Amino acid sequence: MVSIEKGTLYVVATPIGNLQDFSPRAQSVLRQVNLIAAEDTRHSRHLLNHFSITTPLQSLHEHNERQIAHNLLQRLHNDDNIALISDAGTPLISDPGYYLIQTALAEQITVVPIPGPSALISALSVAGFPADRFVFEGFLPAKAAARRQRLEILVEESRTLVFYEAPHRLVDCVNDMAQIFGEARQAVLVKELTKVFETVYRDTLSGIVNWLMARAERQKGEFVLVVQGAPKPDNNALNPEAERVFQLLRKDLSLKLAAKLASEITGVSKNRLYALGLEK
Repeated sequence: MVSIEKGTLYVVATPIGNLQDFSPRAQSVLRQVNLIAAEDTRHSRHLLNHFSITTPLQSLHEHNERQIAHNLLQRLHNDDNIALISDAGTPLISDPGYYLIQTALAEQITVVPIPGPSALISALSVAGFPADRFVFEGFLPAKAAARRQRLEILVEESRTLVFYEAPHRLVDCVNDMAQIFGEARQAVLVKELTKVFETVYRDTLSGIVNWLMARAERQKGEFVLVVQGAPKPDNNALNPEAERVFQLLRKDLSLKLAAKLASEITGVSKNRLYALGLEK
């Protein structure tokens, strides 16, 4: 059995689908704490009952978090132990709990993570795009105009982009991405992670729209969308104007001096221009 400390707030990850992903440590902590703060107590009770965990539950969601947090903090100060869980996965990742954690830390309460499943990390791990740096956008705005405005801000982002999206907005969302990022931008749609109908579909953004529209059932479930980052601009790339200026100077100047002056005029690397001259 895992030993737990008095007056500690535990942030506990729960399965996102497959119950075998529920770690023994997470189960042990949830059995020992005095109270579990859950996003939806009815949903979480099914999970806890499956593992014979009888710890009392307290509802904590986006509409009551500030009111409930005060009582939870009082209990923590009185040496009760409390665990925070969400409906699925790691708490706070597009789920409630930020205010509780922030306030607990401000009041010198110990907060301990009990790691486990996360749809974000799971999808990123199989997408095949760079994962050393990425941007998690969570759910985009529900209204079309606000969603497109947010996507416009991200159009030149070179890091891998990760989104959550609701089934009823999914096609519109990917359509907007295709229009703003470009139809040929590569992406991976991950559906129903760790569940029976888990699907990982790789294609262009326009290809994903077509795939979704081909069969209505493909638009049902829980989704993570991983989008390839924008290509990084090549600052040394030649444009027609830079090459024209260089060639004009090259007629009357040495290669070295023509490259130097053309670089100062156009901003293109003089080494790149010099290499062009050698190629010619």
